[in-house]
Amino acid sequence: MNKDSTFCPRCGAEMREAEVSGRIRHICPACSFVLYRNPVPGAGVLVEMEGGLVLVKRGEDPFVGWWALPAGYIEADESVEQAAVRECKEETGLDVDLLELFGVYSFPEGPVQSGIIIFYRARPVGGELRAGDDAQDVRVFLPEKMPEKLAFRTHREVIDRWVRRRSPEFRARTPGVVIREARPEDEGVVLHLLQLIPGNGEMTPEDMQAAAQRFRESPAMDVLVAETDGKVVGFLTISYMPGLIRLRALIGEMAVDPAYRRQGIGASLVEAAIQRATSRGAAHLLVDTSRGDSAAQEFYQACGFEMGGVASLRIR
Repeated sequence: MNKDSTFCPRCGAEMREAEVSGRIRHICPACSFVLYRNPVPGAGVLVEMEGGLVLVKRGEDPFVGWWALPAGYIEADESVEQAAVRECKEETGLDVDLLELFGVYSFPEGPVQSGIIIFYRARPVGGELRAGDDAQDVRVFLPEKMPEKLAFRTHREVIDRWVRRRSPEFRARTPGVVIREARPEDEGVVLHLLQLIPGNGEMTPEDMQAAAQRFRESPAMDVLVAETDGKVVGFLTISYMPGLIRLRALIGEMAVDPAYRRQGIGASLVEAAIQRATSRGAAHLLVDTSRGDSAAQEFYQACGFEMGGVASLRIR
C-alpha cells in the first residue's frame, strides 16, 4: 500500500486519519486496522580489495551515474547477512566473507521511503569483479582517491568513517611502521604473538579460547597492533581502571615478533598506548615491570618506567 492509498488492505473500507500513539495515522473505521509506516531495512557492504573499496556506478535513478557501495533491501526470507552477501554478488560479481558489522544508519529522508541500512566490512573470497545488470561500472577506489560523486548520505558517512579508520591513527617512531587498532581479522596473529610472552608458552586450548573471547568482546580493553608491509608484527593491550579521582591505564600484554625486535616497534607501541590512554582521559599509565625476561625489563626501563613491581608513568 503506497503513501497515498486510502483503502484498508484488510477489508477494503475507506480509511480515515486519526491520532494514534501521538501521530496522525490512517485507521480503518470498519475493522480498526492501523497503517504504520515503518522504515524498510537494507544491507550494504564495504568490500576491501587491493587496499581500497569496491564501489558501483549506478545505472538507475536515483543518482544515476553516481558511485555507491553495493547495497539493497533485505528480502522477507533472508537474514541481513544473507542480504549483504547476495547484494554484493549481484552488483559486483564477487563472493564475499563478512568480517564485521561496521555500522547501522537511518535515512528517514528517503530516497523513496524511510529506511535503516546495516553495513558490513567484507573481503572477496571468489567470483570476478564485474558490474551487475543495473550498474554502469564497478571499480576499486583507494582511500585517498574516492570519487566526488558519492550517492546517498549514509554511504558517504560510512565511507568517510572507513577512510579515517584506515589512516594511521598513532604516530610511530619507526619509518614504515603503522600502529593501529586491532581488527577482527588480526585475532589469529595476536593469539600467536601472545604465546611468545614469557610464561605464556604453555597455554592450553581453553586458555586460547578465553583469550580469543576477550579479544572479541572486552569493552574495557584496547588492543593495538604494529603493522609493517601489511604484516602484523607486534601488539599491546591496554586495560582501564576507574578510580575515585582519575582513570588509570594498565599495559597488560605486549609482544613483538622476534624477527622485528630492536627496531623501535615496542617503543612505538608504548608511545601509541600513551596517546590512546591520554585520549581516554587517563592520568597514569601502569605496567608490571616484574613480568617478562631481562630484555623486557630493560625495555620498560628505557621507556621511563621504574623497576620493581607495578610502575607508573605520569602522562598528563
